[in-house]
Amino acid sequence: MNEEAVTLDPTGRARKMATIIYALQATSFIFGLTAIIGIILNYLKADLVKGTFVESHFRWQRRTFWFGLFWSLLGCITFAFVIGYFILILSGIWLIYRIVNGWLKLSENRPMYLR
Repeated sequence: MNEEAVTLDPTGRARKMATIIYALQATSFIFGLTAIIGIILNYLKADLVKGTFVESHFRWQRRTFWFGLFWSLLGCITFAFVIGYFILILSGIWLIYRIVNGWLKLSENRPMYLR
């Protein structure tokens, strides 16, 4: 495949960007700031994925970030009570599920939401 073909493939570039964002989300368990970098990239590159199946992955990634942030903050706030501990554990499991499920479907060239 020559270089010109690679640059003219919007789905390929979109898939690569979605892969980078999934990787940033996954590494956020070790380096928390990578999730913030990932969500910024997601919003900045939204035009790149318009009209491709990768657009559903970008929506999935945004929802994963925002709901994960909400549940993690709720878990931290209520950590002094026993319930916060369980919220954080469930939030972590949910985040892992979302990242792995999305990344696997992306690798199979499948959209996240079937209509």
